[in-house]
Amino acid sequence: MRELDVRELPPADRHDRIHDVFESLEAGETLVVVNDHDPKPLFYEMREEVPAFDPEGYEVEERAPDEFRARFPKR
Repeated sequence: MRELDVRELPPADRHDRIHDVFESLEAGETLVVVNDHDPKPLFYEMREEVPAFDPEGYEVEERAPDEFRARFPKR
């Protein structure tokens, strides 16, 4: 499982970075994205645009008001 904390990245750069790291994963691996807000828009984007994303395995956990951990599994 790979973890990517995007809280320090400028918001405009986050999705591109997440897509790049997700693409580098092997099938069956999961990317854990740590963000400062609920990444639901990213979930919708991945579901529509990334065939390798497994939306059934998506999970998000709010650990603090500024810490959300979302699991993005790759088929």
